[in-house]
Amino acid sequence: RALEFEERLIVQTGQSAASAIEEINLSVERIFYYAAQADKYDGQVHQTPVRNVTLSLPESIGVMGILCPNEAPLLSFISLVIPAITMGNAVVVVPSEKHPLSATDFYQVLDTSDVPSGVINIITGNRDSLAKTLAEHDNVDAVWYRGSAEGCKLVEAASIGNLKQTWTHSKAQDWFDREQGEGAEYLRKATQIKTIWVPYGA
Repeated sequence: RALEFEERLIVQTGQSAASAIEEINLSVERIFYYAAQADKYDGQVHQTPVRNVTLSLPESIGVMGILCPNEAPLLSFISLVIPAITMGNAVVVVPSEKHPLSATDFYQVLDTSDVPSGVINIITGNRDSLAKTLAEHDNVDAVWYRGSAEGCKLVEAASIGNLKQTWTHSKAQDWFDREQGEGAEYLRKATQIKTIWVPYGA
């Protein structure tokens, strides 16, 4: 369905065909990258001063709210959603407020794949209004927000009451740059660490 996604990106954003094709190709590559990480991003064993071995194990956070930026509407959506579900989370995601149709088209791909229903839930609408709702919701365990500085402050303030984990950015990211758009930091932010102390010896 590459041609369909290419046409959608061009109509929505006005970008060139070459840029749209690059965004689609990078989206596919990013999905494969995180699929490969699903069984490789694991914990660590630490030696402590006392007679213990300490195991640090990454676990899923639970339900995550993800609010996407307007730039690179397909690629940014993929870059934020896929690492979160790779680590076992369910997501409620608000795609690009200006260009949401690439994400809703992608949902059709998910619907015919092996992704279980309820893992990715897409809601379109005003990003900051939905950010406040997600940040205040007691059944949402973490919020990732990409948008305005005011929106970042709103998310941080609204999450105080329920001690929700947040990851916010107001500066524009280059989603085409792998150093900014993918990597272990995304997987780390999608997990929480469980520490197990194992005593040994006399």
